[in-house]
Amino acid sequence: MTKAEKTRHFIVEQAAPIFNTKGYAGTSLADLTTATGLTKGSIYGNFESKEEVATEVYEYNISRFNERLDAYINAEHTASGKILAITKYYRENWKKMAERGGCPILNASIEADDNLPFLKKNVQQSIKKWAAKMSIIIEMGKQNGEFKKDILPQEYAYAIITLIEGSIMLFKIEHNVKHLYAGMDRIVKMLNEEMTA
Repeated sequence: MTKAEKTRHFIVEQAAPIFNTKGYAGTSLADLTTATGLTKGSIYGNFESKEEVATEVYEYNISRFNERLDAYINAEHTASGKILAITKYYRENWKKMAERGGCPILNASIEADDNLPFLKKNVQQSIKKWAAKMSIIIEMGKQNGEFKKDILPQEYAYAIITLIEGSIMLFKIEHNVKHLYAGMDRIVKMLNEEMTA
């Protein structure tokens, strides 16, 4: 990386937990200068606007999230094992997730829906990619005989995402992990009672 690229990466890396915890509206330039030790001029010498920083930070947070989740998924070789691995990831990492401000998709979705049009497409794309990845796993399960032939992969993929994000939202707002566990339990029940052949 060039010196400029290293500086941009450093800014994004330091800003990532701030944006994910405080949100776009709640993150100030002072937060960024404090976290990076750089001046306002240095930050805006590397980024054209706060919007550009927020977009880069979102993509960074999503990339890190995908790496962590994929490590769990890729450790399994069956479709049902991969779906169970997703629930395992959330059960084992909820404390770290809470420390980082929660799910970057959920956090950005709430802000982007009404207030951040520049970020909305990025969030929508993240959800579509996540659903596509889940659909591939479910289709694999159909093909190898693990799952019922008549289930619709995309429908179940979005149902799983809804259960995950909804349980995270309740967990965060009520500060009670039982909501997260209940969501994961529901995914397991759906897997066993509706999807498995």
